[in-house]
Amino acid sequence: MNDIDVEPVEDVDDATDDDAPESSGASDDAVTVEDATAPVGVDAPEYVLYGGKGGVGKTTMAAATGLASARDGVATLVVSTDPAHSLSDTLEHDIPADPARIREDIPLYAAEIDPDEALEEGPFAGEGGGMGGMGGAMGGLGDAMGEEMVDPLGGSMPGADEAAAVRLLIEYVDDPRFDRVVVDTAPTGHTLRLLELPDVMDSLVGKMLTLRERMSGMMDNLPFGGDDADAEAGVEDLRALSDRVERLRDLLQDPTRTDFRVVMVPEELSVMESERLLARLDEFDIPVSTVVVNRVMQDLTEVADVEADWFVTPDLDDCEFCQRRWEVQRSALQRSQEVFRGHEVRRVPLFADEVRGEDLLGVVAACLEA
Repeated sequence: MNDIDVEPVEDVDDATDDDAPESSGASDDAVTVEDATAPVGVDAPEYVLYGGKGGVGKTTMAAATGLASARDGVATLVVSTDPAHSLSDTLEHDIPADPARIREDIPLYAAEIDPDEALEEGPFAGEGGGMGGMGGAMGGLGDAMGEEMVDPLGGSMPGADEAAAVRLLIEYVDDPRFDRVVVDTAPTGHTLRLLELPDVMDSLVGKMLTLRERMSGMMDNLPFGGDDADAEAGVEDLRALSDRVERLRDLLQDPTRTDFRVVMVPEELSVMESERLLARLDEFDIPVSTVVVNRVMQDLTEVADVEADWFVTPDLDDCEFCQRRWEVQRSALQRSQEVFRGHEVRRVPLFADEVRGEDLLGVVAACLEA
C-alpha cells in the first residue's frame, strides 16, 4: 500500500481490568511469536538497510528483520553501529564487535561495533586517517598538486556511525558466510559522498601517474614517498579501494539486491527529516523501496495479520493525552503523503511495553512483512 489511513482508530474493545493483560511483553502470560501467529521469514533481497533520524527505531527494525530472516533458515548477519549497544539489549544477547553466531537453533549472526573504534581500527584503518591512511594520502597528494583533498571517511567527519556502517558493508559485500546482511544505520548525508569515491580515485590516480612521469624529483613530497615500489603499491591500494567502493555503489543502486528502508515516526520533525533523506538518496540514484512508520497509535490488527487479544490499544475515547497525541500523529501522517508516494508503507504500532526479546520482535517483523 502506498497511502496510510489517517482516520482515528476504532474504539477500544470493552474490557475489564481483570481481562486485560498486565503488559504486552514482560509478564508471565506475555505474548509469544506462536501466540501472535507471526509469520516466519523475510521477503527481502540480500541487503536490508534501515536509515532515518536518530531515535526512530532503526535498531528495533533491524533486529526484527534479522531474527525473522534467520528463523526462516537464512544465514543472516545483523550489524549495529549504535554505541549505546541497543542491539544487545533488543536481542537480549551479548553481541561482540566482530560478527559471531549468537543463536544455536537458527543461523543468526550479529556484530555491534563502536563507530569511533571502527574508523580507527576497521579493515581499512591506518596512519593518516580513515581507509588505510587514505586521509593522509589524499592530503599529501593535494599539497603536491595545490588542491584540497578530503578523506570522505575521516574520523572527524559527522556521521561516524554511518561511516562505520559503510566500512562494514564494504567488508562484508559478497561474504560467503552470510546470505543476508541487515544494517541498522544506512549511509545518509555526508556519508553518501563515499559513493563518489570511484570517480575521485580515477582522477587522483591519473594525476599521480602524470606527476610521477613529469616531476619525478618531487616524489619525496607525494604521499607514498619517492620509492617506485612504494608509489606503485600506494596506487594499487587506492585502485583496490576504489573497486570495492564501486561495487558498493552498484549494490546500493540495485533494488534487486538492496532494500533501503526509511524509518520515521508520525511527528512533524521526523517527516521533514525523511523528506530530506529521500531527496538526498535520489541525488545519488539510490532507490528506496519501503517507508516504515513506527509507533503509530493504531490497533495491531489494523497493521498486521496477527492475533492480538493481548495488545493494549490507546484509549482514544477517554484518554485526553491519547487523543492529543493521535491528533499530532494524524497531522504528521497527512503531511507524509508525498513521502509515502511510490513506496511500500509499513506501519508498526506503539506498544505498551518496550520492544525487546524474540516475542515482540516477531510481532514487529510481522508488521514489516504485512
